[in-house]
Amino acid sequence: MRNKCKRKILIYALGGLLAIICAVLSGFFLSGVITTLAEDDLKTATSCSFVIPSEFVPGTEKGFFINKNHPMESSSIKYSYYDNEKDKILTNREKAAVLASGEMEIIDESLNLTREIYQDTMSAAYDNEYQQKVGFKVESFEKIKIDGYPGFKIVSSYQPADEEVIHQTVYMLISKYRMFTVTYQRAEDDDCTEIFENSAATIHLR
Repeated sequence: MRNKCKRKILIYALGGLLAIICAVLSGFFLSGVITTLAEDDLKTATSCSFVIPSEFVPGTEKGFFINKNHPMESSSIKYSYYDNEKDKILTNREKAAVLASGEMEIIDESLNLTREIYQDTMSAAYDNEYQQKVGFKVESFEKIKIDGYPGFKIVSSYQPADEEVIHQTVYMLISKYRMFTVTYQRAEDDDCTEIFENSAATIHLR
């Protein structure tokens, strides 16, 4: 019982880790500045909504939800978003500075994300957090579109020493200025796959 509770507490603590990784990925993929607009068909979204299952309650961190039966159930849901603030209204001085720099437009580069980039980035982040090799593995990497916005559904797993396998499904959705990320995570013995799928089916961008 002690080992099981220890494992559940460890997984619960991953809310902070998920937030850090989302921030790292957002900064990496949305920071590119180019000098020509090229093709930019991305629409602008200001919000992302989805239904939090009744089995989950707010955790101690913003956007982090834990199973109400924690620590016996360790499943969690994490919501985060990145805003590059490039749609803010500029002053005349700021506009002049942009024109002088030759930077005509900011284009979201996150659509260039590949399975290999995600695998390498996340594997290094998790190994560093646990200070051990956890065998982070991307099991499927799928391009998706919700409400006309492109993105990815990424299914992965990892296993810290003496712990159960942890399964993770990430929905990463991209608009012109913002990227929204919803992460569903559970341990091997957490029976919530259907609950997660039903929640994911309610994801919408506006």
